[in-house]
Amino acid sequence: SASSPRSCSAPDRAGIQTMGALTTLLAAEAEEFNVLRIPLYEVIIALVAFLIVLLVLGKFALPKVKQILDEREEAIAGGIKKAEEAQAQVAELKEQMEAELDAARQEAAEIRTQAQADKAQIIEEARVQAQAAAKQVTDQATAAIEADSAKAMADLRTSVGAMAVDLAGKIVGEKLADDATSQRVVDRFISSLEDSTAGQS
Repeated sequence: SASSPRSCSAPDRAGIQTMGALTTLLAAEAEEFNVLRIPLYEVIIALVAFLIVLLVLGKFALPKVKQILDEREEAIAGGIKKAEEAQAQVAELKEQMEAELDAARQEAAEIRTQAQADKAQIIEEARVQAQAAAKQVTDQATAAIEADSAKAMADLRTSVGAMAVDLAGKIVGEKLADDATSQRVVDRFISSLEDSTAGQS
């Protein structure tokens, strides 16, 4: 660390040599010119004090300043790296969100297509069922009408037959001999009645 004892580095030695040369030069000039009449020892003391200040600054202050600058540089570099990582994460999240949105749009389109197909199928099935139900109702109604018509015709045949037999018996003055004869009379009467009805229609 900066506070642990260690030998002077190359910059420190260069500074000491430079200050020594500067001190010698200034001392020589002071002796030669002595313009301000400053005592030589004061100049030497001032130079030594200045040199000591430089050494102290070089020993303690400058490493601390360098450490602060290095830490700041590392912090800036770390901030830049974090910003780049955050930007990469944002880009990745954006790409992922776009992919999810595309998948959601595709799924929605498939759902709409399937819904339309199901709707058409449901409508077709309902139409077929309605037609089948209508046909069943029509067939049942037709069968019922035919059954009612047959029953009504049978009832009419029986009633009219009895009336015809009675009428024929009254006309001939006697009751018809047997059921077969009566049935023949009834059949002829109903046939003539049906022919008459058909001719009128």
